[in-house]
Amino acid sequence: MNAHRAHSPQIHPVFCTIVPPHLLDQVSRNSDDVLSRPARRTLERDATQRTRRQITTVRYGLLASAPAAPDVDPADRKPQRTISDAERKEQLPGETVREEGAEAVQDASVNRAYAGLGATFELFLTAFDRYSIDGAGLPLDATVHYGDEYANAFWDGERMVFGDGDGEIFRDFTLPVDVIGHELTHGVTQYTANLEYQGQSGALNESVSDVFGSLIKQHSLGQGAQEADWLIGSGLFTDRVEGQALRSMKAPGTAYDDDVLGKDPQPATMDDYVSTGADNGGVHINSGIPNHAFYKLAVDLGGNAWERAGQIWYDTLTGGSLQPDTDFAAFAAATTEAAKSRYGDGSDEHEAVRKCWSEVGVTAG
Repeated sequence: MNAHRAHSPQIHPVFCTIVPPHLLDQVSRNSDDVLSRPARRTLERDATQRTRRQITTVRYGLLASAPAAPDVDPADRKPQRTISDAERKEQLPGETVREEGAEAVQDASVNRAYAGLGATFELFLTAFDRYSIDGAGLPLDATVHYGDEYANAFWDGERMVFGDGDGEIFRDFTLPVDVIGHELTHGVTQYTANLEYQGQSGALNESVSDVFGSLIKQHSLGQGAQEADWLIGSGLFTDRVEGQALRSMKAPGTAYDDDVLGKDPQPATMDDYVSTGADNGGVHINSGIPNHAFYKLAVDLGGNAWERAGQIWYDTLTGGSLQPDTDFAAFAAATTEAAKSRYGDGSDEHEAVRKCWSEVGVTAG
């Protein structure tokens, strides 16, 4: 049995994709089979992987909290990356093609995945003193070239998996570093707050991944909060798509407006909260609200977003106060308390957190 598993039937299944099912479902209904076929096949693969993950979780469970951090000298805290190639098949992990410390290979997807894992490791280590995803040096594994025209990327609880896209709507999923950071952050959440992937707690799970995915991109580019584009998945769409990215934290609901994809359905405030049974209760849709709150906080505080705004979110995620079914109001209260604890009651940071939630219509409770 994997060292990072334990008998724990209360832990929630972990299978998280970067492209939401509602978007793929929209494409799958298109009359052009060149566009709809890859989307249908991707939805089918995702459903199969989700079922496998549920079965695995029921049998073994997954740790909600990290194992004890090993006594490792800070100078020796290095990533341990392994990149595999599925060769357009659907068997994981695939053939190992690059390991930690090895030279770059000719396959650009392999090299981008390797670099993205490294950028994620670097942000969590240097900004938050977190030693890999679980806080205890967990090896980082990824598989590229998964499936034929697979139009998604996912974290399955153990590894990152990237499709090559369909070439019509989606490009290679290793291209945006924030996609890599987003999916790996689901692993951080898995080992800390273990937010249930349903309803508002699921939207928070998605939002936390967007937040740190964006911070990883900003950190790797050396961008401050004012310079950043606050887009998730920029560069993932092909030129035929009328859209910038999968999501916008700066302006939820404006990331795309396309004849094939439809219009970005994300709300920016609670006034437009979407009640739906689809997508686990709209986890990829309503995540726009806490996303927008974080954007407002980061811009209000200024400077590098990972230094104060990101620190507050990280303290909240790892502080032990969140429950698996935490809703927006409870998360807002937890972030407010985290800011108060680190920076002081009535500090600029404390007041900015209270303000950002108020502006998106969430009352801390």
